[in-house]
Amino acid sequence: MTAHYTSKHGQVAKRPEELYMAFTDMRTFAQMVPQDKVKAEITADYDSLTATVQGFRIGVRVDERQPYRLIRIGSSESPVEFVAVLHFEPSQIPARTDFWIDLDANLNFMMKTMLGSKLQQVIDKMVDSLVDASEGRMPQMPDDLKG
Repeated sequence: MTAHYTSKHGQVAKRPEELYMAFTDMRTFAQMVPQDKVKAEITADYDSLTATVQGFRIGVRVDERQPYRLIRIGSSESPVEFVAVLHFEPSQIPARTDFWIDLDANLNFMMKTMLGSKLQQVIDKMVDSLVDASEGRMPQMPDDLKG
């Protein structure tokens, strides 16, 4: 069963083309993982990223790029099949981007019950963290990643 989640919208202090370019290369995500906090083996190229964390292998790939508007990312190796769409829309506020995430995940009933609200929280937190970082504030780190 496919579950659909839409994050909150955030006003990121970057123009859509600037923000889009930061997300278009999967190698950027590999560089953002704090190596001293997250024990993971990560490999990435322009179109894909694979990480092994605690014995679980998770892979994603870029399925579609619409310059300065959206990036569609799908699972390639994952315990859960999913598609995430990152949206980059011009904001009413000059030099800002209205950013949000749509997530579709194939979850059975038990997984949806266990993970559903957590997935919503994760994508909302990703938007909040991106807004904070774009405004020069340190994003809040989840407790399990703090040293």
